[in-house]
Amino acid sequence: MSKSTPHLTIEEERLEESKKRTVHWKRWGPYLSERQWGTVREDYSPNGEAWEDFSHDQARSRAYRWGEDGIGGICDRHQQICFALALWNGKDPILKERLFGLTGNEGNHGEDVKEYYFYLDSTPTHSYMKFLYKYPQHPFPYAQLIEENRKRGKHDWEYELMDTGVFDDNRYFDVFIEYAKATHEDILIRITAHNRGPDFAELHVLPTIWFRNTWSWTPHAPRPTLNRDKNLGDAQAIHLDHEQYGSRWLLCEGTPDMLFTENDTNTQRLYGVPNAGPYVKDGINDSIVAGTQGTVNPAQVGTKGAIHYHPLIAPGQSITYRLRLTNLPPTEGQLGEEFDTIFPARQQEADDFFAKRLGTSHSADAQNVQRQAFAGMLWSKQFYHFDVRTWLAGDPTGPPPPAGRKDGRNADWKHLYNEDIISMPDKWEYPWFAAWDLAFHCVPLALVDPDFAKDQLRLLVREWYMHPNGQIPAYEWAFGDVNPPVHAWATWRVYKIEKRIRGKADRVWLAKIFHKLLLNFTWWVNRKDADGRNIFQGGFLGLDNIGLFDRSAPLPTGGFIDQSDGTSWMGMYCLNMLAIALELARHDPAYGDVASKFFEHFVYISHAINHIGEGNHEASLWDETDGFYYDMLHFPDGHSQQMKVRSMVGLIPLFAVETLEPEVVDALPGFKRRLLWFIENRPEFRRHVCSTSLPDGSVRRMLSIVDQEQLPRVMKYMLDEEEFLSAYGIRALSKYHQDHPYVHHVNGHEHRVDYEPAESRTGLFGGNSNWRGPIWFPVNFLLIESLQKFHHFFGDHLTVECPTGSGSQQTLWQVAAEISRRLNRLFLRDPSGHRPVFGGVAMFQQDPHWRDYLLFHEYFHGDNGAGLGASHQTGWTGLVTKLLEQSGE
Repeated sequence: MSKSTPHLTIEEERLEESKKRTVHWKRWGPYLSERQWGTVREDYSPNGEAWEDFSHDQARSRAYRWGEDGIGGICDRHQQICFALALWNGKDPILKERLFGLTGNEGNHGEDVKEYYFYLDSTPTHSYMKFLYKYPQHPFPYAQLIEENRKRGKHDWEYELMDTGVFDDNRYFDVFIEYAKATHEDILIRITAHNRGPDFAELHVLPTIWFRNTWSWTPHAPRPTLNRDKNLGDAQAIHLDHEQYGSRWLLCEGTPDMLFTENDTNTQRLYGVPNAGPYVKDGINDSIVAGTQGTVNPAQVGTKGAIHYHPLIAPGQSITYRLRLTNLPPTEGQLGEEFDTIFPARQQEADDFFAKRLGTSHSADAQNVQRQAFAGMLWSKQFYHFDVRTWLAGDPTGPPPPAGRKDGRNADWKHLYNEDIISMPDKWEYPWFAAWDLAFHCVPLALVDPDFAKDQLRLLVREWYMHPNGQIPAYEWAFGDVNPPVHAWATWRVYKIEKRIRGKADRVWLAKIFHKLLLNFTWWVNRKDADGRNIFQGGFLGLDNIGLFDRSAPLPTGGFIDQSDGTSWMGMYCLNMLAIALELARHDPAYGDVASKFFEHFVYISHAINHIGEGNHEASLWDETDGFYYDMLHFPDGHSQQMKVRSMVGLIPLFAVETLEPEVVDALPGFKRRLLWFIENRPEFRRHVCSTSLPDGSVRRMLSIVDQEQLPRVMKYMLDEEEFLSAYGIRALSKYHQDHPYVHHVNGHEHRVDYEPAESRTGLFGGNSNWRGPIWFPVNFLLIESLQKFHHFFGDHLTVECPTGSGSQQTLWQVAAEISRRLNRLFLRDPSGHRPVFGGVAMFQQDPHWRDYLLFHEYFHGDNGAGLGASHQTGWTGLVTKLLEQSGE
């Protein structure tokens, strides 16, 4: 690596080398999944029952087809070689090789991981990483967690691992796993286990290395090997031989036992069919836990190997093991002094990098929140492999797929071929990419690694992802589902963030994505505005159970729903595409005509959502009496009815706002002429284009769905603490519905929407998320950004009461900052030392070994801020890093 310059930190130098591909610093990273079982891509069942077809119980014995999982692990970017940690406390029925959780059908609120683990640090190149797993000394209560949660209903709280009592008296181990790269191919590993309990406790520590099974699916595929290498004076080594990577070695200190087996399915255990060979995937498990003879290879060769340490750790004490995964032939001393210099150096380089990117003006607590949020985002990268055509057809060496598969799930996505490192929403609960989640991930990721953020956004619009018809794949459970169209928004935000950080703009990248988004925009217009009225449907649009009905299924009433959110998302999409087109037009006037098209399309959409027309099909989604937006239910007989649910659906129109700066418009005379002609000759649309004169006489214009008269009326609801405004952000559903549920009867069945600030009390969309009251970061972030844009146009002249009824008038910029700080408070200690995200869990709130380790949940309790849903969804909840950067504490 080149000598550091005053302008770049050492980690920034690594990022530059990675960008130029002179040094492949990102070849190795935390790319292992935390759950490969129970996924669609591993599902080969006749009825698409992914959770049941490949269970946690099977995972230790059955070779995965499409990927691997592990605890605190790493792999190369093609996941040929994997390393992770296995543990055993001497009491569990199985080795702890992977994280345990409930399936979608076992949990009373859907799938849920039942473990405690934390991402503590990572640089963008993964030159330094740190992970913590908390392992009980009591037998892990697998059956108890399943049975107790099965007894509970939708109205009950989930039964968590902490509730079982296994952490009582601190009888657990804190197991830290750290990685530091000496070079891009030479990785130092440090494992430290602390006994937090009052007594001596034994622990089996099994660092494990293995090859992803790439040989069982096609005839004559090469099989890599690993074997015990020569002993060194202070260490032992496992030699790896792989067709792509050649020789690698895993060094370990001391003289531990080494156990070898094959990463092949135990067909005898699972199916009663004799195994092809004596050594199978769960051979090490059976040898350690059951003491079974003959399950590991005495020749010490295989495709999976583990190093076996077996310490007895005194109370309050710890033990540390050093390992090294390297391309360097083993020699004595490789586990010695370098560890004492490289680890501190990489930690300091990480500190220097984040200090430069994030600053040091925040409190130590806020800096810790930001650092762990970024750690979670960077640890949540995952190798994701899914070839849909092969999955549908079946493997040459396997049985033919079920007959219905060719017309079943994802059958229309045969072109889709994924084999990439992708940012996951949550590597256990959602170990698959989700289109709109990914867009939000990229905004905070761009603060630390613009290249990765850009690559992610471009990836989803590449030919082997995007459908030939222009649709962006949603997620593996149904690639054809529809997520909100936020890809253009994220593209524009990442473009501007990189320009600020690096001082230069990547217009080539911007243009490449813009061209693909033109196809996606056309798909939206053709598929979700079938009648050509500029009013859009779209289905659930990521808001799961927010509506009265499942908006992605045929309605029990018949007919269809005109969606306030679907229409508003498209208005926002128009404005995002307009902003990008205007930027590109600065260097290529041809984009000016495209900009005109998006300007006009936005005005038509804005007019349609607000229009009160003559016919039933022209009914407005804006309710002039209430001062709010609602979905419109259209019945088969032609009449329609507003569904007066005060929800995020009615706030999303605020997202569609953009200013046109005079220097941009004046530099594009063709666009300006068309703009002025349209305003002059289409007077019915003028209300959607506001203008203001600046001191120099130039004219700034604002395009928005919500106009100056409507804005304060919508804000009155949003800023009312008895409606949307919580102490911790904006709720997804108004608290008004706590005492006033919205009820609709259809064919003798009651459909209702109640305020539910915690977990969902319905099974809609699996019941594993809830948009009927909790606080969600992505939509809060967009609301904050929208208020900032409105303030940019109106300035300090427009104020609103915040909170409603308080008598305190604030500018829209001040309101945006207030909402930001309320969201930030979820994670920060309050004056009593408590963090709202931890709710009423005393150990998290008080114990020094818990209280500063953060979880970035999927959503948060609408009243008390407790974390809910997926516990490691740092992806979009990682937006807190950006809010802390811009609004402080």
